[in-house]
Amino acid sequence: MSSVLYDTPGPRAKRRNVFFSVVFAVLFALLLWWVWLKMDEKDLFTSAQWKPFIESQAWTTYLLPGLANTLKAAALAMVIALPLGAVFGIARLSDHRWVLGVSGTVVEFFRAIPVLLLMLFANEFYSRYTDVGSDDRPFYAVVTGLVLYNAAVLAEVVKAGILALPKGQTEAAYAIGLRKGQTMGSILLPQAVTAMLPAIVSQLVVIVKDTALGGVMIGFTELLNSRGTLAANYANVIPSFIVVAIIYIVLNFILTSFASWLERYLRRSKRSTGAVLGAEELNPAAVGGSFGTGVGGTI
Repeated sequence: MSSVLYDTPGPRAKRRNVFFSVVFAVLFALLLWWVWLKMDEKDLFTSAQWKPFIESQAWTTYLLPGLANTLKAAALAMVIALPLGAVFGIARLSDHRWVLGVSGTVVEFFRAIPVLLLMLFANEFYSRYTDVGSDDRPFYAVVTGLVLYNAAVLAEVVKAGILALPKGQTEAAYAIGLRKGQTMGSILLPQAVTAMLPAIVSQLVVIVKDTALGGVMIGFTELLNSRGTLAANYANVIPSFIVVAIIYIVLNFILTSFASWLERYLRRSKRSTGAVLGAEELNPAAVGGSFGTGVGGTI
């Protein structure tokens, strides 16, 4: 069977695909074996390298406080960036030129600047022109950089999600007398949320990971920065990287799993919003009595 986008492979193509799959699997297995040997040569599988992770001190002193700071910064950035991105995304669809110009300039400006540069700029700004203490400054700088960059990206996601809806939705809303604000809030946004959800979740995952930039450059004590302190005290650099990588994978898996469940829930709820009619509502006589088409009806 063939389609516009895909042609079913023939016998030769199937054999070629199997051959390349086997070659890739063998090369990947060899790579894993080489990595295993190199780690074994450096005594990275000894109990001394991994023992700190089965003791509470490494977690309570380094990893868990760093994880808490990561989640706190990411959560605050999400809470601020999501509504801010929605506002600028809707503003980019405005009929007023000055609103369109201002929102477009702001969005394009912050999308073009690397998030690390925004964090560094915010850190210097808080240092020179505010009374924020040196202990809290990295946290505020990280959140500020994440909000400015990701709000601009989310604004484009919101704009694209709304524009992806059929134009008939807007035309039907105008036909029944709804204003543009009512159309946006009651008709377009509720439908666009489901379509935008995968892109929004992808950006939220980026927010969680980008907190590590603040730890590397401005001393924010997030998970990766705490890992460095732990590795310096226990001399287990590679194992600590592996453990932190697993933590990030688990965090992002939980976030994407929740988003997938939410998307399925929203789709099911939209399919099941029809009203359930009772027996008396399906009675032809009752219908005729209401509209004048049945027995006893009036015109």
